[in-house]
Order: sequence, then structure tokens, then C-alpha cells
Amino acid sequence: MTSYAVDNVTSDASAYPAVALTIAGSEATGGAGAQADLKTFQELGVFGIANLTCIVSFDPKDNWNHRFVAVDQQVISDQLEATTAAYGAASGAPSVLDTVKIGMLGSPATISTVASALADSAFRNVVLDPVLICKGQEPGHALDTDRALKAQILPLATLVTPNHFEAESLSGLEITDVDSLKAAAVRIHELSGAAVLAKGGVRLAGPDAVDVYYDGETMEVLSAPKVGEVAVSGAGCSLAAAVTAELAKGATPLEAARKAKDFVTAGIRNRVASGAPFDALWQGGPR
Repeated sequence: MTSYAVDNVTSDASAYPAVALTIAGSEATGGAGAQADLKTFQELGVFGIANLTCIVSFDPKDNWNHRFVAVDQQVISDQLEATTAAYGAASGAPSVLDTVKIGMLGSPATISTVASALADSAFRNVVLDPVLICKGQEPGHALDTDRALKAQILPLATLVTPNHFEAESLSGLEITDVDSLKAAAVRIHELSGAAVLAKGGVRLAGPDAVDVYYDGETMEVLSAPKVGEVAVSGAGCSLAAAVTAELAKGATPLEAARKAKDFVTAGIRNRVASGAPFDALWQGGPR
């Protein structure tokens, strides 16, 4: 490994970028998961770190279902240990890691490992993008994972970003319009104590892609004209990652939600096509 001399090193924390961690799966086509999170962090001026929980690759021979391989629990623990030792509160790093995004965990065992790490670390912001279903996963395993996520990770979150399906699952409500999306956001806040950014996106009828923010006091509808009627790969991951990046830089949760909405809308507008039957959001779209 080559070493490089570094001149003019400063201990002034303001001279360093904010740091954010994503605990998520790798998605082989690059459109979602940890890949999308890191690209989002970089675009928004945040030093991104990824600790991988699983490897996901779509299977083009099986209707593009997920092929899922879990990362060994000790390897997950080792990643979290290394990351917090380098950037955590006790590390002495000029930019302290206090903001984390939780993406796909994939199994009850991984959820327990991550929950323990979160409980042992003083994260100021814990953004949960609650991936409740892995397409192609065995139903019983998926249900066990969902229950573990709700029991162990949801109570630790400070902000939750469920999509339409996840908001219905977490709230127990059917979401058919903006009013029911608002009601779901309120219910999820009551259950978790976290701020909620419930993503309606293109799933709700009408000309606009609508999300709802609620934190127990403020309710705000975030709306932008739809860019097509089909969901784009990585939109949900990137929205949660953009919220995470803005929180790491010091934004309030509502400010972070507003900026993330604008960022993702631009990324959807500048989407990337491939041989897969779906497009991917491009994080460089706002440029």
C-alpha cells in the first residue's frame, strides 16, 4: 500500500465533512442499497461509510427476484466495531459519527446484532428505512424479520421513512389517499416516538408524488409533480439517505425531509435505464 505525505493538516472540526454511516445491503446493479446511500452521501457533501448486512443480486432468470446472501454476524459486528472506533464519540476524530441510516437487515439475527450495536453507541440521529419485504424471500422468514425489526429497531429510531406498503404494515391502516397517509404517519409516530416521513410517491392517484412528514407537532405534505407512473429503483433508499446526510450536517428533521424530497425528485427526473425491467435513480441528477 502506498503512503502519501499530508501537508497542512488541521484539527479544526469545521474543516472536515460531516460523517454518516449506512448499515444496509449491497445491491449488485448499483441502483439501491448501500451503493445508492454512499452516492447520495457523496453528492450531498458527507463522508459516507457502509457496513454491509447482506448481498442482494436480482435474478434475471427468475422474474428479477432477489437472490439474498446474509453477511456473517461476526463480520457485521467487526464492521461496526471498526467504524465506531475510527469515528465514534470516543475516537477523537474531528468529525464525530453520530448519524446512521438503517436499510435492509434481512434476518432476525442481523437485527439483533445491529440493535445491540446501536444501543451501545450514542447515535444522535437514527434514520430507519424499514425494509419489510425482500422480493423472493421465503414468507415465514420474511414475517419473522418484520416482527424483529418492529420490536428491536423501530424503538431506537429517531426518524422513520416507510414507503406505501411499509407505512400500511407499521400503522395497520389502509392507505389510499393523502388523508390516510397522514393518518398512518400519525400512528407510526405514536408507536415509535420517531419523526415520520411516509412515502406515498407514485402509489397514490393524482398528478403529484406525495410524501407526508409528521413529528408529533408539525404535519407537512411534501409534493412534487410525478415523473412517470412507475416506481424507480433506489428512490426510497436515496430519500432516506438524503435525510440522513442533511441531519449529519445539522439540519432539522423537517429541513432534511424537504431537501431530500427535492434531491430525489431531480434524481428520478434524470433516471438511468438498463437491460433490467426498471430504471434507477441517478444521484447526480441535481447537478
